[in-house]
Amino acid sequence: MTHGKLLPFRRGVTTGSDGGDARLSDEALVAACALDGDALGALFDRFHADVHRFLSRFARLDDDARDDIVQLTFLQVQRAAPRFRGTSAVKTWILGVAVNVARNEVRSLSRRGAMADGAGELAAPAIGPRPDELLERRQLNDRLARAIEELSPKLRSVFLMCDVEGIPGVEVARALELREGTLWRRLHDARKQLRAALDGEGTR
Repeated sequence: MTHGKLLPFRRGVTTGSDGGDARLSDEALVAACALDGDALGALFDRFHADVHRFLSRFARLDDDARDDIVQLTFLQVQRAAPRFRGTSAVKTWILGVAVNVARNEVRSLSRRGAMADGAGELAAPAIGPRPDELLERRQLNDRLARAIEELSPKLRSVFLMCDVEGIPGVEVARALELREGTLWRRLHDARKQLRAALDGEGTR
């Protein structure tokens, strides 16, 4: 993969007929991005940070690999744009695309031994905790990150989208093209496995 060379970025603002700035809706940008590189760049501006953050939780990746997968995600968004039906929010749909891209790329990176050595924390610590609180929170973050990493990709994706990103399950099911019952079963299994993993580590 070629780091940082895939998209012709420009800021996420388009110019209206009166010469002023007219900010298009997310849905309008998706509709336009199949044929308009500027619309794709605008979508990237709006959502690349969300995709980057999601991928940092989804898999252990070095910075270059994560950036490349972010870029590949938006190229796939451009290809898939004609199939977007608006049944979920654009952000949710883009994260669903990122899940599929990441699964393929992570398998390829794993075969090449290019995965990062450690997983990032799931959340930044609050400002001003006591040292003992900070250590306890860091240890919990590390345990949770390891437990999430041990989930299968199918369980990991629904847990991160529903419980970490806070996206409604109905939207996640649509974005991942799952039946709602399947989504809720996977989420239940993910939560159960995480609880078991954390309880097991806590008793060691």
